[in-house]
Amino acid sequence: MHKRPLNRSPRPSAQGGFSLIEIIVVVVLMGGIVAFAASRILGGGDRAKVNLARAQVQTLAEKVSQFEMDTGTLPGALSDLVNAPGGAAGWLGPYAKAADLNDPWNTPFEYRVPGDAGPYDIVSYGADRKPGGESVNADIRYE
Repeated sequence: MHKRPLNRSPRPSAQGGFSLIEIIVVVVLMGGIVAFAASRILGGGDRAKVNLARAQVQTLAEKVSQFEMDTGTLPGALSDLVNAPGGAAGWLGPYAKAADLNDPWNTPFEYRVPGDAGPYDIVSYGADRKPGGESVNADIRYE
């Protein structure tokens, strides 16, 4: 009986593809990159809210000045910009919408007459909604 030689291809010494450790390292690195990018993007949202609050404070101050020019007195409260206060001769409002009286964190602006450094103050307490703070938690005031 004649035996046929077996033609086997030589086995490669190393298997093709990635090892489990290599895959885990790549997944961890990708997760770190995604986490870093997400924190940068979401952090930009807080900065945008601070800039919006600054713009809103300045706009409210202009509306308060318009109210004062029309009536001869400062509003007793920011709500006087939306609804005519009793006894305000010359009121030509509404000067603002009710939504304009809240900062980007949906907290009402604080309005004080007289102000600390001027006839009135308009203040947003920032992201933490408390007086003081730093960065996005810092107070934003009309100056």
